[in-house]
Amino acid sequence: MIYTELTTKAMKIAYDAHHGQYDVNGVPYIFHPYHVAEQMTDEITTCVALLHDVAEDTDVTVEQLEKDFPQEVTAALRLLTHDKDTDYFSYIEKIKSNPVARAVKLADIAHNSDRNRITDRNAVPKEKLEYLVYKYSTAKKNLESD
Repeated sequence: MIYTELTTKAMKIAYDAHHGQYDVNGVPYIFHPYHVAEQMTDEITTCVALLHDVAEDTDVTVEQLEKDFPQEVTAALRLLTHDKDTDYFSYIEKIKSNPVARAVKLADIAHNSDRNRITDRNAVPKEKLEYLVYKYSTAKKNLESD
């Protein structure tokens, strides 16, 4: 992880925002954005990785984050915040326009696609798991294409 004043601020906000949230295994959710952030190579992508699910899954808004983070961070966060009324693959297509959002989403997809994260095979129905494999593999191919 890259430790700067800005990434430390992002860590704290993400930690507080995701407090009390858990993944399907009962693991505190914050470990997911921390893992994604560990894959990043600079301050901006690290901040975006830490905050990538905050506006989508908590009460914190991108507008609130704009007070503490530069435009490079918040522009990527706007793209990464999936509006449930937008088709997933249209959402992915928009992410391609921003190299920061693209890098974070590829790391997010890699972590979300790691079947070893699901220790309780009954936690996710087989049909949903098959759909997720399709969804993430298709999204990855799309993001990696020009």
